[in-house]
Amino acid sequence: MNLLKTISGIQLTKQAFKQSAISSINNHLTIRNWLIGFYIIEFEQKGEDRAQYGKKILQVLAEKLADNSLSYSNLKVYRQFYYTYRHFNECIPIFLQKYFDLKGQSLISELEIFTNNEFAIRQSPIVQSKKENTKKIGLPPDSLLKKLSFTHFVQLLPIDDELKRAFYEIECIKGTWSVRELKRQIDSLYFERSGISEKPELLRNITQQNIEIYDSNELVKSPFTFEFLGLKSKDVVYESDLEQSLIENLQEFILELGNGFCFEARQKRIIIGDEYFYCDLVFYHRILKCHVLIELKTSSYSYEHYGQLKTYINYYKKEIVTKDDNPPVGILLVTNANQELVEYATADGDKDIFVSKYLLELPSKEQLINFIKNEKYN
Repeated sequence: MNLLKTISGIQLTKQAFKQSAISSINNHLTIRNWLIGFYIIEFEQKGEDRAQYGKKILQVLAEKLADNSLSYSNLKVYRQFYYTYRHFNECIPIFLQKYFDLKGQSLISELEIFTNNEFAIRQSPIVQSKKENTKKIGLPPDSLLKKLSFTHFVQLLPIDDELKRAFYEIECIKGTWSVRELKRQIDSLYFERSGISEKPELLRNITQQNIEIYDSNELVKSPFTFEFLGLKSKDVVYESDLEQSLIENLQEFILELGNGFCFEARQKRIIIGDEYFYCDLVFYHRILKCHVLIELKTSSYSYEHYGQLKTYINYYKKEIVTKDDNPPVGILLVTNANQELVEYATADGDKDIFVSKYLLELPSKEQLINFIKNEKYN
C-alpha cells in the first residue's frame, strides 16, 4: 500500500466514523427528548397524583430533575415535540431495540414504558385518541429521525398546519437545509409563496440556488447537544469561529476588570413565545445591583443588533429582575475590518442618576474598544 492510499484510507475512515458519531448523537438526542415528552403527557393523562400539581407539573419536574437540559422551557418543548410527532411511536421501539440491546440484556427492559401494558408507548392515550391522525402526511418517521436534527424539529414545532409542516420537512431534507436556512424559509413564507406561484418548480429552483447547506458539524455546536452531552458552551471553542473566541476572552477580560462583576451565564438561552434566543454574556453587577447583558457581533453595527439587545433587556425587566434590582444594562460590541463600536443601551435612560452611575462603574468605551482591537489583531 503506497502513501497516498494510506492517507486516503485514514481520511475516509476518520470521516466515516465522525459522521456516524454525529448521526448517533442526533438520533439519541431526538429520541430522548421524544420519550421525555411521552412521560410528561402520560403523567398528565394518567398520573395518580397529577391533580396535586396541576398546571405546575413542568416547574415541579424541572426543580426535581435539576438538570440544565431538563429546564422548564426545555420540558415544555419536549412535551410539544411528542404531541406533534406522536406517530414516531411506529419506529422508536425498533430504534431502541437496535441501539440498546446489549449482550442479551436489554437496557430498555428497565424502562417502564415498555414493560407495563398500562403505560406502553403503543397504548398512549394520545395515540389511541387520535388514531385517525397517526398516519402523517409526508415522509415516514424513520426518515425524519435520520435526516433532521432536533434543532430542526424545534423550528417546525410552532407550525400548526400539518400540511405546511410536512412541506418544510420535505423541502428541508431534499435541500439539506441548515437550521438557520429552515428558519429563514419559514419566515419568508416559502410555503405560502409556493401555493400562489404559477410556477412553483421555478420558485423551488431559485430557492435551492441560494440556500445555506446543512453542515453536520453544526449539530455538535447546538446548545441542545452541549446539554445532552453534559458540556457547556465554554467547553468547546472552534478555531474557525471568531465570535466564540472573542466571547471567550471577553468573559475573562470583564472579570479581570473587577468593579463588582459576577459572571452568570454564557450563551444564556431566552425563550420568547416559541422562539429561542441566546445572549452572549450575562453578568450581575453587585455595586450597580443590575444585570449586564453583552452582545458581540463580528459585523458592522445594524439596527437589528440594537433591537435584539433591547429585546433581551426588556425580557430581563419583565421576567428576571426582582424588586430590589436596578434596570438591566446592555452593552453591544460590533467589530469589522474598518471600525470598532461600543453601544450602551438601557431601557430606563431617563433615570439620570443611575445612568451616570453605570457609566462610572462599567468598563469605559475606550477599554472595550482596545480589547476588540487587541483580540482582532493578535
